[in-house]
Amino acid sequence: MSTRVVITGIGLVTSIGIGREVFWKNILAGKSGISEVETFDTSAYSVHKGGEVKGFSHEPYVRNLNADQIGRASRFAIAGARRAIEDAGVDLEEIDSRSAGVSMGTTSGEPNQIEQFDNCCVVNETEQVSPYFISSYPCHYIAGHVAAELGFMGSNMMIPTACAAGSFAIAHACEVLRKGRAEMMLAGGADSFSRITYSGFARLLAIAPDRCQPFDKNRKGMMPGEGSCMLVLELLDHALERKAKIYAEVAGYGLSCDAFHMTGGHPDGDGAVRAMEQALSESGLSPGEVDYISAHGTGTKSNDQHETVSAKRVFGKAAYETPISSIKSMLGHTMGAASAIEAAVCSLAISDGRIPPTINYEEPDPECDLDYVPNEARNHQVRVAMSNAYAFCGTNASLILKTCEGQ
Repeated sequence: MSTRVVITGIGLVTSIGIGREVFWKNILAGKSGISEVETFDTSAYSVHKGGEVKGFSHEPYVRNLNADQIGRASRFAIAGARRAIEDAGVDLEEIDSRSAGVSMGTTSGEPNQIEQFDNCCVVNETEQVSPYFISSYPCHYIAGHVAAELGFMGSNMMIPTACAAGSFAIAHACEVLRKGRAEMMLAGGADSFSRITYSGFARLLAIAPDRCQPFDKNRKGMMPGEGSCMLVLELLDHALERKAKIYAEVAGYGLSCDAFHMTGGHPDGDGAVRAMEQALSESGLSPGEVDYISAHGTGTKSNDQHETVSAKRVFGKAAYETPISSIKSMLGHTMGAASAIEAAVCSLAISDGRIPPTINYEEPDPECDLDYVPNEARNHQVRVAMSNAYAFCGTNASLILKTCEGQ
């Protein structure tokens, strides 16, 4: 049996749309999902915007669990999972639920649940703490809620490696499938807005005042976001047997750690370089064969410069010929969902032959001098795409997705 892993379903909850079709339409149109934050009062902050998901209702998605007993990130994750399953054409009544698993990533888990607990403690009313608090705030409950909602009884894993978590989750799901421990995996990530996360980035002075401008000379920082992305992964033979639409093949991945700084990347991009080289090696591909790079592209001065340096180290002259764009310019930084969303973007670029832009790009930075697909989407045949994610603690992940040949 083949051990090739393919992506057959994509489900998204983002600030520019819910579901694959509307998301892809808006991402190619360069639509911004940045708006005034409404989840909580931002009057005490010097910044007030983010990539917030407006008008989300869990009702079409949370059918088997009590939505009042789970957090916002879990609701996002379940919605993404339902959308992915539907997109993949999977009938939950027909699959072997014992051989279907969940692999997810997150940054913060359910911080809003912790905030509610803290509010009760401040006024010394701990008896008002929800009896469901203990089964909602730990991050592993997000994957558990998805599994319980869908009845998936296979491997269940939650990986809290921050901004790279979605890619780590995809890598783990691939290993589960290749070892024959599951026939189908839901892999991705989810995070929701909270005061905790917003306050942390605000104190680092990392949040831009009004928009995210990756790789632009005048970029002023990142923009917090929220959402989820879930992908249906399965072995190629299994996908072919059920005549599934295949978006892309997961050809390889690379994982590394800078072991350098808790919030900043290595100035020479050493960890990022190792992750990219590992991914290329596992894929059996050369840098010159990569047609598109989905950048981490947070919009901070240091990240974008380090990312450009690391790309040049790996790709050499090909770095100047390979388009690289950042969808965080539109969505903001969706934390644990970010790299999963970016993997979805690579898959859609491969299947659709178009790549998304980096919006808000106005003035080139001499230190960031690559092709960042400024402001407008581009028709571009993509056979091989690379998705890069560089998280706090120097945690790096690189995925290689490619056209699935031999379908």
